[in-house]
Amino acid sequence: MTVFTARTSAEAVVAAPRQAIWDALTDPDTLASLTPFLKRITPEGDSHWRWEMTGLDVLPIEVAPVFTEKMEFFELERIDFHHDPPAGRTERTAVTGWYVLKEVEGGTHLATSLEIALDLPLPKLSSKVVTTAMRGVIDQMGDRFSRNLLDHLGIDPKA
Repeated sequence: MTVFTARTSAEAVVAAPRQAIWDALTDPDTLASLTPFLKRITPEGDSHWRWEMTGLDVLPIEVAPVFTEKMEFFELERIDFHHDPPAGRTERTAVTGWYVLKEVEGGTHLATSLEIALDLPLPKLSSKVVTTAMRGVIDQMGDRFSRNLLDHLGIDPKA
Protein backbone atom coordinates (compact mmCIF):
# COMPACT_ATOMS: atom_id res chain seq x y z
CA MET A 1 0.00 0.00 0.00
CA THR A 2 1.16 3.50 -0.81
CA VAL A 3 -0.26 6.82 0.39
CA PHE A 4 -0.83 9.37 -2.38
CA THR A 5 -1.69 13.00 -1.57
CA ALA A 6 -3.06 15.99 -3.41
CA ARG A 7 -3.81 19.51 -2.20
CA THR A 8 -5.97 22.34 -3.37
CA SER A 9 -6.96 25.79 -2.23
CA ALA A 10 -9.29 28.44 -3.57
CA GLU A 11 -10.75 31.78 -2.65
CA ALA A 12 -13.35 34.12 -4.04
CA VAL A 13 -15.72 36.88 -3.09
CA VAL A 14 -19.22 35.44 -3.24
CA ALA A 15 -22.05 37.95 -3.67
CA ALA A 16 -24.07 36.46 -0.83
CA PRO A 17 -24.46 37.00 2.91
CA ARG A 18 -22.03 35.11 5.09
CA GLN A 19 -24.94 33.45 6.94
CA ALA A 20 -26.28 31.91 3.71
CA ILE A 21 -22.88 30.42 2.85
CA TRP A 22 -22.36 29.26 6.43
CA ASP A 23 -25.75 27.54 6.40
CA ALA A 24 -24.83 25.63 3.22
CA LEU A 25 -21.42 24.55 4.51
CA THR A 26 -22.65 23.42 7.93
CA ASP A 27 -25.66 21.38 6.79
CA PRO A 28 -24.51 17.86 5.84
CA ASP A 29 -27.39 17.24 3.41
CA THR A 30 -26.95 20.57 1.62
CA LEU A 31 -23.16 20.21 1.47
CA ALA A 32 -23.50 16.69 0.07
CA SER A 33 -25.90 17.92 -2.62
CA LEU A 34 -23.41 20.62 -3.65
CA THR A 35 -20.31 18.42 -3.71
CA PRO A 36 -19.67 16.38 -6.87
CA PHE A 37 -18.95 12.67 -6.41
CA LEU A 38 -20.33 12.75 -2.86
CA LYS A 39 -23.19 10.33 -2.09
CA ARG A 40 -23.87 11.44 1.46
CA ILE A 41 -22.54 12.93 4.68
CA THR A 42 -23.78 11.27 7.85
CA PRO A 43 -23.28 13.02 11.20
CA GLU A 44 -21.87 10.69 13.85
CA GLY A 45 -22.15 12.23 17.30
CA ASP A 46 -21.67 15.93 17.98
CA SER A 47 -18.58 16.63 15.93
CA HIS A 48 -17.90 13.85 13.43
CA TRP A 49 -19.17 13.48 9.87
CA ARG A 50 -18.82 10.30 7.80
CA TRP A 51 -18.33 11.13 4.11
CA GLU A 52 -19.21 8.57 1.41
CA MET A 53 -17.99 9.22 -2.11
CA THR A 54 -19.07 7.63 -5.38
CA GLY A 55 -16.58 5.70 -7.46
CA LEU A 56 -13.64 7.82 -8.60
CA ASP A 57 -11.15 6.89 -11.29
CA VAL A 58 -7.68 7.16 -9.81
CA LEU A 59 -5.65 5.45 -12.49
CA PRO A 60 -5.45 2.54 -12.86
CA ILE A 61 -8.19 1.69 -10.34
CA GLU A 62 -11.56 3.01 -9.23
CA VAL A 63 -12.03 3.85 -5.55
CA ALA A 64 -15.12 4.81 -3.54
CA PRO A 65 -13.66 6.59 -0.50
CA VAL A 66 -15.39 6.59 2.87
CA PHE A 67 -13.83 8.65 5.63
CA THR A 68 -14.71 10.23 8.96
CA GLU A 69 -13.89 13.85 9.71
CA LYS A 70 -13.84 15.68 13.02
CA MET A 71 -15.60 18.95 12.27
CA GLU A 72 -14.87 22.11 14.25
CA PHE A 73 -17.22 25.03 13.72
CA PHE A 74 -16.31 28.60 14.70
CA GLU A 75 -19.63 30.39 14.21
CA LEU A 76 -19.79 32.27 10.87
CA GLU A 77 -15.98 32.49 10.66
CA ARG A 78 -14.24 29.18 10.15
CA ILE A 79 -14.72 25.45 9.72
CA ASP A 80 -11.78 23.13 10.35
CA PHE A 81 -11.83 19.40 9.62
CA HIS A 82 -9.40 16.54 9.95
CA HIS A 83 -9.48 12.78 9.61
CA ASP A 84 -10.56 11.10 12.83
CA PRO A 85 -12.01 7.60 12.29
CA PRO A 86 -13.76 5.80 15.13
CA ALA A 87 -11.70 3.29 17.12
CA GLY A 88 -11.41 0.00 15.27
CA ARG A 89 -12.44 1.39 11.86
CA THR A 90 -9.82 1.36 9.11
CA GLU A 91 -10.23 4.11 6.52
CA ARG A 92 -7.90 4.40 3.55
CA THR A 93 -8.86 7.99 2.76
CA ALA A 94 -8.12 11.04 4.89
CA VAL A 95 -8.98 14.68 4.31
CA THR A 96 -7.73 17.69 6.24
CA GLY A 97 -8.69 21.27 5.56
CA TRP A 98 -10.65 24.40 6.38
CA TYR A 99 -13.11 27.02 5.16
CA VAL A 100 -12.79 30.68 6.21
CA LEU A 101 -15.61 33.21 5.72
CA LYS A 102 -15.18 36.98 6.07
CA GLU A 103 -17.65 39.73 5.38
CA VAL A 104 -16.38 42.09 2.70
CA GLU A 105 -17.91 44.78 0.53
CA GLY A 106 -20.05 43.04 -2.05
CA GLY A 107 -20.56 39.80 -0.11
CA THR A 108 -18.42 37.20 1.60
CA HIS A 109 -14.79 36.32 1.06
CA LEU A 110 -14.72 32.51 1.06
CA ALA A 111 -11.39 30.69 1.22
CA THR A 112 -10.84 26.96 1.42
CA SER A 113 -7.94 24.56 1.57
CA LEU A 114 -7.81 20.80 1.70
CA GLU A 115 -5.43 17.90 1.43
CA ILE A 116 -6.59 14.44 0.43
CA ALA A 117 -4.58 11.31 1.16
CA LEU A 118 -5.46 7.95 -0.42
CA ASP A 119 -3.87 4.68 0.70
CA LEU A 120 -3.98 2.55 -2.45
CA PRO A 121 -2.70 -0.91 -3.41
CA LEU A 122 -0.31 0.55 -5.97
CA PRO A 123 3.46 0.81 -6.15
CA LYS A 124 5.15 4.09 -5.24
CA LEU A 125 6.42 4.24 -8.84
CA SER A 126 2.87 5.10 -9.93
CA SER A 127 2.90 8.27 -7.80
CA LYS A 128 3.09 10.76 -10.68
CA VAL A 129 0.21 9.18 -12.60
CA VAL A 130 -1.98 8.75 -9.51
CA THR A 131 -1.40 12.25 -8.11
CA THR A 132 -2.07 13.77 -11.54
CA ALA A 133 -5.38 11.89 -11.69
CA MET A 134 -6.20 12.96 -8.13
CA ARG A 135 -5.52 16.62 -8.97
CA GLY A 136 -7.78 16.33 -12.02
CA VAL A 137 -10.62 14.95 -9.91
CA ILE A 138 -10.08 17.62 -7.23
CA ASP A 139 -10.06 20.42 -9.82
CA GLN A 140 -13.27 19.10 -11.38
CA MET A 141 -14.88 18.80 -7.94
CA GLY A 142 -13.86 22.37 -7.05
CA ASP A 143 -15.21 23.85 -10.28
CA ARG A 144 -18.52 22.01 -10.01
CA PHE A 145 -18.85 22.73 -6.27
CA SER A 146 -18.39 26.45 -6.98
CA ARG A 147 -21.10 26.41 -9.66
CA ASN A 148 -23.43 24.39 -7.43
CA LEU A 149 -22.91 26.74 -4.48
CA LEU A 150 -23.64 29.81 -6.60
CA ASP A 151 -26.75 28.13 -7.98
CA HIS A 152 -27.87 27.17 -4.46
CA LEU A 153 -27.42 30.79 -3.37
CA GLY A 154 -29.34 32.05 -6.41
CA ILE A 155 -26.33 33.82 -7.91
CA ASP A 156 -25.78 34.04 -11.65
CA PRO A 157 -22.05 33.32 -12.13
CA LYS A 158 -21.99 35.56 -15.21
CA ALA A 159 -23.40 38.56 -13.36
